[in-house]
Amino acid sequence: MVAAGSLAETARRTGSSVPAMSRRLAMMEARLGVRLIDRSSRRFAVTEEGGLLYERGLGLLKDLDETEAEVSAKVKAPRGHLRVGAPLQIGRRRLAPLIGEFAKLYPGISVELVLSDADLDLVGEELDICMHLYEPTDGNTIARPLLTSRRVACASPEYLARFGAPERPDDLASHDCILLVRGRHVFNRWLFEEDGRRREIPVSGLLLSNSAEVTYRWALEGHGVVLKALWDIEDDLRSGRLVEVLAPYACDEIKLYLTYATRSYLPLRQRLFIDFMAAALKRYPVSGETRADRVKAAVA
Repeated sequence: MVAAGSLAETARRTGSSVPAMSRRLAMMEARLGVRLIDRSSRRFAVTEEGGLLYERGLGLLKDLDETEAEVSAKVKAPRGHLRVGAPLQIGRRRLAPLIGEFAKLYPGISVELVLSDADLDLVGEELDICMHLYEPTDGNTIARPLLTSRRVACASPEYLARFGAPERPDDLASHDCILLVRGRHVFNRWLFEEDGRRREIPVSGLLLSNSAEVTYRWALEGHGVVLKALWDIEDDLRSGRLVEVLAPYACDEIKLYLTYATRSYLPLRQRLFIDFMAAALKRYPVSGETRADRVKAAVA
């Protein structure tokens, strides 16, 4: 309830209702004889007593989880539930099939995949494992790199037939660029390397979205040039549904990290999942071509 931030969100996460959650809270407060949460139509704040109970409760749950993990490890029968968060597009296209394979290998472990284009909070979302496109700086989080690739400027053959392909990064000024939005921030400066120096090129366009999946669909439909992670569009480049532009100038590296909370004893189900994903993704390598390779190909 504290992590969720409201009775409504707690009810949604637990599959319950707001009245039911309110009754449970009231019963707990009556049993303890203290008010745990100050709540009204405009306010939801944890009291000092509620905060103490929450912190101690987290410790007890952690001890319980670690005890369960030790027991599972001894009987060699991994069981339990995992909540895994990931970016929407790579989660749907690349990670979901692998999680399906994992479930067949370990039928005693249930996996809940949470997909979002927003930055998922490992603790706030109550996730066991989270995939990020950046390395977390939180000292209580362990990050393991899974994939390294680059961002690709690309467009559909139909768009390029109508408007031509940009030959240099500055040519993007005369093209419709499909832009990704995070909160109120618009990613309208794309990174390229030209004449030995890196430059942020300002771009603009008529279509913007906070969904990477939507920007991808718009590019397929011929609405403009889009900047995508290579691992999201490799199949489209191979099939010709999308065509890379400005390949000799591409230099924007991107990494996918698997993150989880630091703890003295990692539950067996969590350890198995981490090792499985690291090994599985090696079977689906992202193109390892270098920038020099792309320059030679463009010249040829």
